[in-house]
Amino acid sequence: MGGAVLLFRRLLDERGVKSPDDFLPLYRRTAATLGAGTAEPAPKTIEGWIYEGRKPQRAFRPVIETMLGRTVELLWTEVPEGVGRKLGPSSPAFIHADGVDLNDMKRTGAMAVQRAKEFLLGKDQGTVGADTLGLLDEEVERLIIAYPREPLNLIWEDLLATQDQVFRLLEGGRVRPSQLRDLNYKGAVLSFLVAKGFNDMGSRHQAQTMTRVAAACAKDAEHAGLIALTDGLKSLIAYWAGRYGDAYHYAGQGVEMAAHMQGTVGVWLMGLQARAAAALGDSEPARAANTQADERRERVVPDDLDSLGGLFTYPVEKQLYYSVECEALLGNGSAETVALAERAVEGFSDPTAASWAFGDLAGAQCDLALVRLFSGDLDGAAAAMRPVLDLPVSHRNNGIVVSAQRVRAALAGGSVNGAVVARDLTAEIEAFPATRLALPRG
Repeated sequence: MGGAVLLFRRLLDERGVKSPDDFLPLYRRTAATLGAGTAEPAPKTIEGWIYEGRKPQRAFRPVIETMLGRTVELLWTEVPEGVGRKLGPSSPAFIHADGVDLNDMKRTGAMAVQRAKEFLLGKDQGTVGADTLGLLDEEVERLIIAYPREPLNLIWEDLLATQDQVFRLLEGGRVRPSQLRDLNYKGAVLSFLVAKGFNDMGSRHQAQTMTRVAAACAKDAEHAGLIALTDGLKSLIAYWAGRYGDAYHYAGQGVEMAAHMQGTVGVWLMGLQARAAAALGDSEPARAANTQADERRERVVPDDLDSLGGLFTYPVEKQLYYSVECEALLGNGSAETVALAERAVEGFSDPTAASWAFGDLAGAQCDLALVRLFSGDLDGAAAAMRPVLDLPVSHRNNGIVVSAQRVRAALAGGSVNGAVVARDLTAEIEAFPATRLALPRG
């Protein structure tokens, strides 16, 4: 390899893994955490990966990606031998500093930071101090921004811990009246994110319960925008559970609540209403709601929720994705719809953009696959699904799995189900949820 080695080989060397005999125990332990159905490679196969640089077959990739914390595409890139390489802010470093593994340094450092947070939160025994509230502000802001951009398993424990800290402060009787509304506001925001997390795990009942907690905190905070957002979240949970009538009802309830609000929450609720109507097969109310959402977009004045970012604002890119999803649910494969679907995917092409979210990108790609199928473009549909099916297992949340299954259903019900491309694509989608990494337990 001319002075360069694959990152895969480099990481194995640093762990002292030199042979299939070293590799297999680590592989088996990781596979056990993913559940049944994970394939085990033969020693000759492992030798090909380590010594010949062969890229692993798809069946083995979920375990390898989980084991080494990187995608196969990144693992099978070359790095200069003996030189550290920065992988970016979301990837763990693997260099050593004076013989100490930097991953270990970061982990022990994080434990110290967490201990310091607990010290600060418990320090003000009489009242809640400004430092405590400032710390919570920073943590809430970080979690809001991280949620759409990172897999749930990376932030779940921090999210639950921060919510618990807010609840403990509210229950502890140390809160001044001037702080009460602010803490309830934080409780509503955090409970909203936790409810969304349960929904991403496919735990609908827990998601509904946590949404009620978010609504109660929003009412105590006297924040109408947050109350309307919880109606939207109820609609979202019902939608991904296939309860489209409930989804339409909750979205309509939220639209009424947000009638006089200027931020994007009202536009989001109209998008949710349109999508639920489309899922019910009601094209006229679906398109009417989207038209109203477009008109309302012209009058938007960003509010305090929009300033939070993340799931608390509804950018233009996401509105287009929702509009395309309506047409995909209605079976529309017109050239105009295909062009809009391509624009929706393009809208999430820049991962550094504030509006980027891996779930929205995957949803838009599934919708593009659907409308291309309806237009008769099987190869184009397969190309649209490729990045979704290549997602690391940690990113395969409930919404993405449901979206992929819609493509599978369209393949089975269409005229292309006998084609080789259609059969292969169907088989891959069937395996897609079965190889999901277990998300955090609630």
